[in-house]
Amino acid sequence: MPGRIMTVDDASAMRQMISFTLKSAGYEVIEASDGKDALRQLQGRAVDLVITDINMPNMNGIELTRQLRRQPLSQKTPILILTTEAEPGKKMEGKSAGATGWIVKPFNQSQLVEIVKKVLG
Repeated sequence: MPGRIMTVDDASAMRQMISFTLKSAGYEVIEASDGKDALRQLQGRAVDLVITDINMPNMNGIELTRQLRRQPLSQKTPILILTTEAEPGKKMEGKSAGATGWIVKPFNQSQLVEIVKKVLG
């Protein structure tokens, strides 16, 4: 059964592309422009998956991941980091913050849907 996914990226074109791709696959998608916006929208609200960029103003994706792991509603929510960062140090930082997985941009839409299906089971 498709779920509710939050996509977090400061680039509106990227959010729209991810949103379009996932909505076409039957998922409900909530968009946020940065980590602070995501936390505000998720207050008291659960999602099945968070897909976040790393490099964003106000609050980056790694700090967002740390914050989400501290909250009861999102402690076990899968978090995928979707970024241009491919450096092993950044991946380790994401993993230690609590990220479930890592997708490097650019990616193709069918790859994204397959990964989301795999993560959501």
